[in-house]
Amino acid sequence: MAEGLPEELQRAEKEGLAYTEVLLRLVRAQWHHRQESALEWRIRQARLPERWALETFPFKEQPGVNKRQIMSLAELDFIPTATNVVFIGPTGVGKSGLAIGLLLKALQNGYRALFIKAQDLFDDLYASLADRSSRKLIDRLARVPLLCIDEMGYLTLRPEQSNIFFKLMEERPSALAPGDPDQGRRAHRRRHAP
Repeated sequence: MAEGLPEELQRAEKEGLAYTEVLLRLVRAQWHHRQESALEWRIRQARLPERWALETFPFKEQPGVNKRQIMSLAELDFIPTATNVVFIGPTGVGKSGLAIGLLLKALQNGYRALFIKAQDLFDDLYASLADRSSRKLIDRLARVPLLCIDEMGYLTLRPEQSNIFFKLMEERPSALAPGDPDQGRRAHRRRHAP
């Protein structure tokens, strides 16, 4: 606020503004600066791989994506109701882009969020079993209002990983999970082919 004071005082003298108007302008500028700084902090903490916005999603090139449904999700009603959202479809249709767009929208609306690749999440969960830090990890992830787990369909899981993942899902508010369901089946067939 102090850096804008001399400029605002000169403007007040020139335009004959009341000091209350000057103070209001300074407070408003400070508030906007804090809001922008907080958003940037939330974006950094969310670890977004890209800053894709829903407004730039090529809906016309992806006829299988229901724009009305996605824009309804963009109202973010699924977060306070702790509803999970799962995008299922083949590779290359924009599931991750849509999830990132929703995550960015949530961040812009003041929510904290985290983007994580499914493999990294399951590795972290599995490692937490070994060093007995599962409770700490689950508590940390459960405190984030929105968790975006990308590439869910690409994994084959151990029973222990499935168990701790379901424990996490049971305790956390809401999650986005884009994935290709056929990818997991293809990977399973490749591993178990004669």
